[in-house]
Amino acid sequence: MTIYNRVKELRARFHFSQSVLAEKVGVTRQTIAAIEKGDYVPSLLLALMICDVFGLQMEDVFVLQKEEGENE
Repeated sequence: MTIYNRVKELRARFHFSQSVLAEKVGVTRQTIAAIEKGDYVPSLLLALMICDVFGLQMEDVFVLQKEEGENE
């Protein structure tokens, strides 16, 4: 399973740089970049903080995707 996220898309829509979003949630710009690339899965707390900044529910920002052949 992988976690897909819309952080980059939402950040662009809100006209936030990676640095601005990072400052709002208390992490580094590099952490935001890694989340956007899918190289880092944020903690539940960090994911909720990101959702709060955008005013969205968790499932509107982060989606669990099953790989082909995985059982439900």
